[in-house]
Amino acid sequence: VLSPEEGGTDCVAYEREVLPTRQGSWLSNQAKMVSTFKKIAAACTLTVLTCSQGLLMEGSKGLDHKYPYNVATVPLMSEFMKLILSGILLYQQYQKDPKGTQMTLDWKSVMLFPIPSIIYLFHNNVQFYTMAYVDAATYQILGNLKIVTTGFLFWIALKRYLSRIQWLALLLLMAGATTSQISGCEGSGLAAPLQGYMLGILSALLSATAGVYTEFLMKKNNDSLYFQNVQLYGFGTLFNAIRLSYDDFSVGYEKGSWLSSGLHGWTWVTWAIAINFAFSGLFVSWIMKYADTIVKVYATSSAMLLTALLSVWFFGLQPTLQMFLGILIACISINLYFMPKDSSPPVALPISLPKEEPLKVDRTR
Repeated sequence: VLSPEEGGTDCVAYEREVLPTRQGSWLSNQAKMVSTFKKIAAACTLTVLTCSQGLLMEGSKGLDHKYPYNVATVPLMSEFMKLILSGILLYQQYQKDPKGTQMTLDWKSVMLFPIPSIIYLFHNNVQFYTMAYVDAATYQILGNLKIVTTGFLFWIALKRYLSRIQWLALLLLMAGATTSQISGCEGSGLAAPLQGYMLGILSALLSATAGVYTEFLMKKNNDSLYFQNVQLYGFGTLFNAIRLSYDDFSVGYEKGSWLSSGLHGWTWVTWAIAINFAFSGLFVSWIMKYADTIVKVYATSSAMLLTALLSVWFFGLQPTLQMFLGILIACISINLYFMPKDSSPPVALPISLPKEEPLKVDRTR
């Protein structure tokens, strides 16, 4: 094949330039496929964990529909599990790559981590009190109100712009959550006591606040994720232990110290709840560090529908048209809120190749 200097055409040079571009495009597509697969796997795993939380807490209740154990011990145990696992993973990472394991030991940076730990302390305990008034499906629907509060917090605290479609999606989500709670034309109109709704809204507000602040901490520097988790869960374990000690002191140690009676009433379901909380927390921290919010949102909406269906099977929940309409509206609103601004594929511009000019022959000679 001749080059233009050798008498060839520019088309040949164009072919030579396009081949590396096609190879780079193929590698880019492969990387996107791997990233998409990781996000799908993350969404599926988080869906299972989120869905099983409400079901396990509902199944851990006794015959009197009360928890036979101290609910404050479950967050403590889950925080301790996360601390141990994060410490082991940090040690392994440091052994493999000491220089690549970045850890900021400045006290100003470390003192930022107690704040989300305190928020999660209240949130984890509010979850149990919420489940005392509502069923598993209602718990998941109320939990999705944190999407609304997260949107407001991102707008107010982080100055993130929200389009009109996103604000409309937030209102649609509130309408879906309300529709699912309408019991019909008869009765009091609400499917759960007022205390359940108030606790559900409080839980959503605490979850959104902790999520926004934690994402800020995770992405503010390039520290190791496991080192950040050790700080986060270390303070979480400390504050939960202080809370239990205060509870024992306030009642005059009637039932003894939590160190000796903390596991009283625990069953295999309670252990499953603690393990679920532990892995859910580790998984969410990974998402906040490396992925984006869309993964968590799709997992939450999928878990909401799956929880409602499994509640009908396991706990004899009577399915209603309002419940399924509320779930459908909520899922549509969540997908609408996180819909890309411009989802149309880019239009390829035509490439014009230089045309060969006809050879002119001088006939005057």
